[in-house]
Amino acid sequence: MADIPDLTSEQFRKFADLIRREASITLREQKIVLLSNRLRRRALATGCANFDEYFAFVTSKPEERRPFLEAITTNESYFWRSTASFDLMKKVALPQLLKAYPKAPIQIWSAGCSTGEEPYNIAMEVTEAMKSLGVFPYQVIATDISARVVDFAKVGRYSGRKIEKIPPLLLYRYFRADPESKGQFLVRDDLRTKIDFRVENLFESTPRNIHCIFCRNVMIYFQKADQEILIRRFYDALVPGGFLLVGHSESLHVLQADFTPVHCPDGVIYRK
Repeated sequence: MADIPDLTSEQFRKFADLIRREASITLREQKIVLLSNRLRRRALATGCANFDEYFAFVTSKPEERRPFLEAITTNESYFWRSTASFDLMKKVALPQLLKAYPKAPIQIWSAGCSTGEEPYNIAMEVTEAMKSLGVFPYQVIATDISARVVDFAKVGRYSGRKIEKIPPLLLYRYFRADPESKGQFLVRDDLRTKIDFRVENLFESTPRNIHCIFCRNVMIYFQKADQEILIRRFYDALVPGGFLLVGHSESLHVLQADFTPVHCPDGVIYRK
């Protein structure tokens, strides 16, 4: 990978503009080394001798756009991450939604699902909530711009750091040891059928009649104007009285948004 020097400032701006147009992700120049390292792999894999050649390759070959975007996106995730969001779903969102929509299957959207931990985690927590709320039908729609991580998520096989925070009882309840790979665990088949995985750009996704949306630690990659566009799309996707959950370090208070914040001991959840 040392064969291609780091991006120059001019090269960085060209790639950053392309990334902004294609994925609405904003990169500042202090990310030049990180972007250089990620694009270098694709440049070498496609036989390009330098970043100028790779830029020409990306912009002239539509089939390279998806590998290019996958190379620059971050997909760090694990189970039981920021559990306060799940508590808000169970204690606030689900009781109100079940009362308002007693006959409709509850639809939950994991927007930016990465390698699948969040949507599977949602399904597990919904199942656990049924012990106190009663049994009800539901579906989790899980979308991500990266086909690679969506393919990984569909398999539902996890190990190591990704599962180390799962309470042992729930690991036993919702996973089974992979008989073909020591240390690997597979999500239970009946839980996997509850997840509808899709490769989609958030700014082009069109789910409708959603009751609850999880979009955590995603908006930090977008400029304020794009964040507001995305929030409007979420608002339109939700049923009246639906809920939006964002990351614990994220907030809508500086954005033009029609959501009503609901302040709870576990944090803030936004209601349509």
